[in-house]
Amino acid sequence: MAFSGKTARYMKYILTGLAAGVANGLFGSGGGTIAVPAMVFLLDADEHKAHATALLIILPLTLVSTYFYLSNNYVDWNITWKAMAGGVVGGAIGAFLLNKCPSNVLRKIFGIFMILAAIRMIF
Repeated sequence: MAFSGKTARYMKYILTGLAAGVANGLFGSGGGTIAVPAMVFLLDADEHKAHATALLIILPLTLVSTYFYLSNNYVDWNITWKAMAGGVVGGAIGAFLLNKCPSNVLRKIFGIFMILAAIRMIF
C-alpha cells in the first residue's frame, strides 16, 4: 500500500507525537529527547523551531501524564515545589538563549547534553 507524500508526512507527525507521548509517560521526558530530533531529521524542521515546538508538544503530554502520576500518588511535593521554582527561571533563561544561539551550536549543545544524559543513566 503506497501513501501519498502528504499522508506519509502526516504519519511522521503522528508517529513523532506517539513516540514522544509514550516516552513522556514512561520516562518523564519526551519532548526534547524524541520530538526535537524527529522534527529536525524526519520532518526537516528548523533547529530553533523544533526546540520551541517541542515545548508546546510537551505541555499536553505532561498534563495527561501528571494526571496519572497524581492519581497514583507518585509525586513528591517537597521536591516538586523547589525544582519548579528553578525550572521557571531556567525556562525563561533558556528561551532567551535559544534566540541568541546559532543552529549549529544549538545542535552540538543538545547532542552533548543527550550523550551525557545517556551515559549518566547507564552508569
